[in-house]
Amino acid sequence: MDLKETRLDGAVVYDGSFLKVTRDRISLPDGAVTHREYIRHPGAVVILPLFDDGRVLLERQFRYPLDQVFIEYPAGKIDPGEDALACAKRELQEETGYTASEWHFVCTIHNAIAYSDEHLDLYLARGLTAGQAKLDDGEFLETFLASVPEMVEMVRTGQVTDVKTVIGTFWLEKILAGSWTPG
Repeated sequence: MDLKETRLDGAVVYDGSFLKVTRDRISLPDGAVTHREYIRHPGAVVILPLFDDGRVLLERQFRYPLDQVFIEYPAGKIDPGEDALACAKRELQEETGYTASEWHFVCTIHNAIAYSDEHLDLYLARGLTAGQAKLDDGEFLETFLASVPEMVEMVRTGQVTDVKTVIGTFWLEKILAGSWTPG
C-alpha cells in the first residue's frame, strides 16, 4: 500500500522569531484532498554529560507551556548554518559551564512527528571539566548531579517526563551496561 501524502500547495500561516507554522493542502493515498498544519523547527541537540563516576549533569528549568519546572539534560537549538556537534559543545558550556574532551554521537530522535519536523541529535559528552556558565538573556536554570539508576527511577516514578531526557537516560543505562554503543 502506498502511504505517501503529496503536498499540493501551502503557505506559512505564522512566522515567528523561533517557530514557523505551515498549512499545506495535500493529496492522500486514496486521492482525497485535506490539510496538514505543522511546525517548522530548526533542530536541536541534547547533551548527555557523563562523569567518570557514572553520574550525569542535569538541569532544572521552568517550561512556560506546561507551567512547571522540568528535569532535563542540557540542550539547545541549532543556529542557522551551525554544525550539530559545534552546537552541542556551545550549549553545554553556555548552560552549565562544562566542557568535554570526548564527544560521541548517540542518535537522532523526532519528538513530535504528528505536528513538527523537529529533530534532536543526542551526544554523549565525557571528560568533563567545570567552568563558568554563560546563560542567554532570559535563561534561568540550575544544574545538579544524579546517577543513571537515580535517573531511571525518576523516569519510572514520573518525576522525569521530558522525552529527550527519558530517551537519553535509557541510552545511558544501556551504554553503561555495555549493551549499546553510541554512534
